[in-house]
Amino acid sequence: MKISISKKQTIKLLSVVTMLLLWKVAALYFKSGLILPHPEDAILSGLKIVTAADFIKVAGVTILRGLIGFIISFILGVGIGILAGIYPNFNAFITPMLVTIRSVPVISLILLALIWFNSGTVPVFIALLTMFPFICTNVTEGVKSVDPNLVVMAKLYRAGWKKIICGLYIPAISPFIISGASSAMGIGWRAIIIGEVLSQPQFGIGTKMQTAQIFLNVDALIAWTLIAVLLSFGFEKIIRMAEDHFIKWRS
Repeated sequence: MKISISKKQTIKLLSVVTMLLLWKVAALYFKSGLILPHPEDAILSGLKIVTAADFIKVAGVTILRGLIGFIISFILGVGIGILAGIYPNFNAFITPMLVTIRSVPVISLILLALIWFNSGTVPVFIALLTMFPFICTNVTEGVKSVDPNLVVMAKLYRAGWKKIICGLYIPAISPFIISGASSAMGIGWRAIIIGEVLSQPQFGIGTKMQTAQIFLNVDALIAWTLIAVLLSFGFEKIIRMAEDHFIKWRS
């Protein structure tokens, strides 16, 4: 079977190789694994981590926290976003809240959450607060972009609000929902890891990162970071695949 590599894929591969080369040069310059280990050392450490007995539990719990935070954010974001897009007064009411949530430093939210919740709930709470505004704002903008003449026509045909929302608004704002979900997942994933680093639950990628930092195990710290990056990339890729599938379906 012939495998073809596009020009875009070749450029992406070249970018990855360039980053590895720069990493290697920096490691040779510092000459200390306690400052910056060589790429091959970090990769070997990563292989040891993913083959360890507790890796599935550690990564699985972090993924579960992310999914719980994302699902709650998605439901609230879509529901409130649709209402804000339809009703200008409600949009004016909710906008200052969204701006405040987006503006508050994540570290402040985590420190407060450490007082309010147990260590395992903190990352979920942080994920909710970081992902919800992105989804809600995108959905609101999507609803505003719907042609008001279509809404008037639907009302003339005595279509109820349930039919208008499900048959008119939802299909029209689907690209906005997917775009908001993609952005939210990228931001939220980092917030979850930060929450785990500071709250130190029993299991979690952030907990492992903090432990590696305490014992100056820099290659393990970088390895866990790479694992987190790959997981984030994987989830974003899934969302993009869903977007491509939706575009084909609409066509």
